[in-house]
Amino acid sequence: MKKVVQTDEAPKAIGPYSQAVEVAGLMFLSGQIPIDPKTGDVVEGDAAAQAERVMANLGAVLAAARLGFGDVVRTTIYLTDLGDFAKVNEVYGRCFPKEPPARATVQVSALPKGVRVEIDAIASRSA
Repeated sequence: MKKVVQTDEAPKAIGPYSQAVEVAGLMFLSGQIPIDPKTGDVVEGDAAAQAERVMANLGAVLAAARLGFGDVVRTTIYLTDLGDFAKVNEVYGRCFPKEPPARATVQVSALPKGVRVEIDAIASRSA
């Protein structure tokens, strides 16, 4: 059975998708971009500042599902410039201080609203 997760502590979807969907103990989190959920505005600043907001948004969706970063088993990081990798990696790493999830990082030509970084995740209730 499919369960949709929604929280006001993360940005509302900007299209026809859910913030997260759980199936068979796996939580699939949609990509988060650096939108402040209170204002609906994109967080200004460099890739590190944007990554801080992205990770906070992911954390809020995980919390709404009664999960945490320790339950994340897979992520994908999308960057518009791989030159930002080190900055984003530093922010990301603080959320996964031990036993980080599997991950892919890719450079893309553009992201929604002109942001520099987007991250999606898969979490497991049995992690």
